[in-house]
Amino acid sequence: MERCGRCHHLLLLAPLLLALSAAPAWAGAAPVDVLRALRFPALPDGVRRARGICPADVAYRVSRPAQLSAPTRQLFPGGFPKDFSLLTAVRTRPGLQAPLLTLYSAQGVRQLGLELGRPVRFLYEDQTGRPQPPAQPVFRGLSLADGKWHRVAVAVKGQSVTLIIDCKKRVTRPLPRSARPVLDTRGVIIFGARVLDEEVFEGDIQELSIIPGVQAAYESCDQKELECEGGWRDRPQRQQSHRTQRSPKQQPPRLHRPQNQEPQAQVRELGAPQTAARPGEGSHHHSAPGSPRPM
Repeated sequence: MERCGRCHHLLLLAPLLLALSAAPAWAGAAPVDVLRALRFPALPDGVRRARGICPADVAYRVSRPAQLSAPTRQLFPGGFPKDFSLLTAVRTRPGLQAPLLTLYSAQGVRQLGLELGRPVRFLYEDQTGRPQPPAQPVFRGLSLADGKWHRVAVAVKGQSVTLIIDCKKRVTRPLPRSARPVLDTRGVIIFGARVLDEEVFEGDIQELSIIPGVQAAYESCDQKELECEGGWRDRPQRQQSHRTQRSPKQQPPRLHRPQNQEPQAQVRELGAPQTAARPGEGSHHHSAPGSPRPM
């Protein structure tokens, strides 16, 4: 009887053990601070410290010829997450249309990217080649090329991608990728540039993080103060010695993750370069990770 009882306990544990063994390596992974991983605090060529959104914030001013890169596996040793949040606080040179971040496969395929400007473009291609270029998400009617600070959150989940700007505008677009998308981490991740592309990022950046799951994107507005002493850095600052205590009506609007992240065609106003490393090398100055295939 005792032996049978042990067998019974093992049978009960079997589903749990199977579930744990089937879980992807990136499940439960920590957030990735891309700026730190690309050694921004060390101020490589083309990067210097700058004032951030708030007077006490530290940002980095990026100018030519800064092109920073690192092996993708160095940032994502357990694989790139299927669903994820990308958070950034950025101020570009006025009129700029350039990539902020690009992820290449070992064969040089451009798998992931965020392009700032007017419009904003999100680039994605999984191991099956989906979605094809005509179906790549484009956020028309939105601009991040006005020379002002913007907080940007991108939420990728299932078959859609949502862009949230300054906690006020939220747009969702279809992302017709495969049911089990995989991004190759044997290539490189490049900041502010693309291989064989003259356009490079120029401006200030305070944050750039990639976090497994979409919760971080929808909760980012609850966790960050959009105002500094009564207004944005770009607006006139109030003369006061302490932070203003806002009434409930003055609180920034909160964004809540929708029950179903369905594509929406309209913007909703919410009321309320080092050289690219070859796989296996550390961060260094830029060389092409192969012969990239244009998307």
